[in-house]
Amino acid sequence: MKYLVMVEGTQADYEAMRGKGSEHSPAWSEQEIQTMYAFMGAINDDLSGTGEMLDAQGLAEPAKTRHVSRGADGKAVITDGPYSETEELPCGYWVLECESLERVTAIAERIAQCPQPAGAPEYPVVIRPVLDGAGDI
Repeated sequence: MKYLVMVEGTQADYEAMRGKGSEHSPAWSEQEIQTMYAFMGAINDDLSGTGEMLDAQGLAEPAKTRHVSRGADGKAVITDGPYSETEELPCGYWVLECESLERVTAIAERIAQCPQPAGAPEYPVVIRPVLDGAGDI
């Protein structure tokens, strides 16, 4: 079965990774950034090696997000960032093909162990099954 596995963050977290800490997220050092990249790279390598990883990407900061919705008049309403510092949005994802929910949960548990600075906010790793057809709803 296919699963979408997502990690979340806020605009404040992206700023913190650029060395601009706040009350929401402490500043990251260059060493902490490199440690995080190495940790995630090892996960990606392992998942590529097992053939479970179909795709994985980091996402741009929430300030670069655009929402498009339909207004009351039926026309598009377009809203650009930046968004509130406390609004959590996906900041990266994996599309995985795993034999079971237990297997993808074990992967998510590993992802949740990603090293970060002391005092950084903890966010859950989100697992969503990918539907294979309209009958799956």
